[in-house]
Amino acid sequence: MSTTKAASKSASKSASGAASATARKASSRASAAPKPATNPNKVFAPWDDANAVPIVEFDNVRKVFGDFTAVAGVSLKIYPREFFALLGPSGCGKTTLLRMLAGFETPTSGRILLDGQDISPVPPNKRPVNMMFQSYALFPHLSVRDNIAFGLKRSGRSKSEIDDRTAEMLQLVQMNEYAGRKPHQLSGGQRQRVALARSLAKNPKLLLLDEPLGALDAKLREQTQFELVNIQEKLGTTFIIVTHDQEEAMTVATRIGLMNRGSLMQVATPSEIYENPNSRFVADFIGDVNMIGGTAGKVTKRDGEEYADVKAEGGVTLRARCGGTIRSGEKCWLAIRPEKIAVSKAKPKSAANLVSGKVLDIAYVGNLSTYHVKLADGTLIKAQSANRERIARREITWEDEVWLSWSPDAAIMLSN
Repeated sequence: MSTTKAASKSASKSASGAASATARKASSRASAAPKPATNPNKVFAPWDDANAVPIVEFDNVRKVFGDFTAVAGVSLKIYPREFFALLGPSGCGKTTLLRMLAGFETPTSGRILLDGQDISPVPPNKRPVNMMFQSYALFPHLSVRDNIAFGLKRSGRSKSEIDDRTAEMLQLVQMNEYAGRKPHQLSGGQRQRVALARSLAKNPKLLLLDEPLGALDAKLREQTQFELVNIQEKLGTTFIIVTHDQEEAMTVATRIGLMNRGSLMQVATPSEIYENPNSRFVADFIGDVNMIGGTAGKVTKRDGEEYADVKAEGGVTLRARCGGTIRSGEKCWLAIRPEKIAVSKAKPKSAANLVSGKVLDIAYVGNLSTYHVKLADGTLIKAQSANRERIARREITWEDEVWLSWSPDAAIMLSN
C-alpha cells in the first residue's frame, strides 16, 4: 500500500473544515464586535459592505529589487478585526508586502494607507504596528515577564501600568506560572506565546505575523492556530499573517489573499476560495484537485448560475458550474475535488457526470482513503471516501473496475 502525501491529507482536512471554520469565525467576530440594534445577528463580512472603511489599504503597490519585481501593482483592502492571511509559494511577494507595511521596505511606487493616512514616510518604530517573526527574537537574559514588559518600559509608562498590562498579557496567553522562567527553559509553543504577548502588549492597531508557527511540530502547530484565533477574537486586533501553509491559512483566516509572482490571484474567504477558485493556479494551490481538460460546449443558466458542457479529451461529455466567462468552443478545464467524487463498483443508475476506470493505487490515511483511478484515455483521477468500516470490509481494492460520479454543482469550469 502506498503512503499519501502530506498535502493530500491537508487538503482533505481543509475541505471538510473550511465552511464551518469560516462560519465559526464570522459568528464569533459578530458577537465580539459592537452590534447595531437593528441587526444583532449580522455576520462579520465588512468586505461586502460598500460603506465599510478599511484599516489597511494597498493602492497599486509595487516593489522592485534591481531587475526583479517582487510585488507587481497590488491593490488590497483589509478591514478592522480581520484575521487576514497572505498565502502563496516561496518568492511570491507576500513577505515583501508585509515588510512594506511594517516599514522595513519602501514601496517603489504606490501607496500604503493605515486608517486613511499614507504611512510611507513614517519610520517603523513610529507606526502603530507590531511584527512577530518566526524566530520569536526573545531576549535570552530576560524572564518571560520582563520580555513581555520590555516594549512597555521603553514607551515610558508608569510601573503600575506596566505591571497591570504585563499581568493581563500573561493571563491572555496562559503563561502566569512561567513568568519567572527564561526563554531557554520553555518549549517552542511556550516561546511562541511569549512572543505573541510581547507583540500585543502595546496594543497595536495591527499585528503582523511572518510564518509564526513554522518552527512548531504539526500537532502543536494545529493547537496554536486555534489559540491565535481565540486571542485575536478576544482582543479585536487586526491580524495579518504570512504563510505558505494552506491548511494554516484556511484554519485561522477570515479571508485569504493568494499570491503568485508578485500579484494577487484571488482574495476571498476560505470556503469561497476553496469552492470557487477563479483560476487553475488557485484551484491547484488550495487543497487537492483533479483537472480534466477539454473543449467547452453548450452554456446554460440555472438558478442564477451558468453551467457548461465540456467534451473531455477521452470523448466523454461532462457538466459543471462556470467559474467566470466560458465561451463555447474554447479550451477549458473541469476542476473537481477528490472528496466530491463518489466511487462505486456498480454503475449508478443516474449521474450527470460519470466515468469509469481501474483502481491503480489506494492511499489509506486512517479516516480517509484516496483512490487513484486510471480512466480509459489514461487520465488519472483521485477520489476520496470516508473509512466508515475496517479495511478488511471495504468492497473496493486494487485493480478493481470502478465508476466515478459527481454532480455538476460539485465541479467548476475554468478557462485560465
